[in-house]
Amino acid sequence: MKRSIYKIICILLLLAVGSVQAQKKDSDKCRYTKTPQGYLMVLREGDNVLNLLEGLAKEEKISAAYFTGIGFAQEAVFGFYDFEKKKFNPKSFYKVEMGSLTGSLAWKEGSPSLHIHGVATDKDFNAFGGHILALTVGTGSMEIYITTYNEKLERKTEQPLNANVLQLPCIQ
Repeated sequence: MKRSIYKIICILLLLAVGSVQAQKKDSDKCRYTKTPQGYLMVLREGDNVLNLLEGLAKEEKISAAYFTGIGFAQEAVFGFYDFEKKKFNPKSFYKVEMGSLTGSLAWKEGSPSLHIHGVATDKDFNAFGGHILALTVGTGSMEIYITTYNEKLERKTEQPLNANVLQLPCIQ
């Protein structure tokens, strides 16, 4: 009887150690690679898409970029801009598939500034879309293709709408 309990405890310990090692291996997985046009990101369950895009911009010193993506989301927070209140009204959707993700990366006051829109569908194929305020990868993965620009682009808050607007350099 004691031997059986000992065997069960050993098996449970091996499973626990294997699970921790598998989790560590997943956290060590590469999240992006360089391509001729920019970068390819492959994000996994639980990854915060906006944080990782901003981190890539800082780490690789990306001056400006546009990106597209697809994949599964645990949570997608969309925002519709209320012009009278000058702020976004957020709405969260859970366990959706991002059928389309598109955006731009510029800089504002020394930090990366993202502008992202997308379309998500639920299990019943209902579609939701608009400005993305937050995005977490769900089961599976999310692929984001990033095309970089050589020239640094900036955003500036413009009034009267309090909108964060991409600034273009004037061509002379």
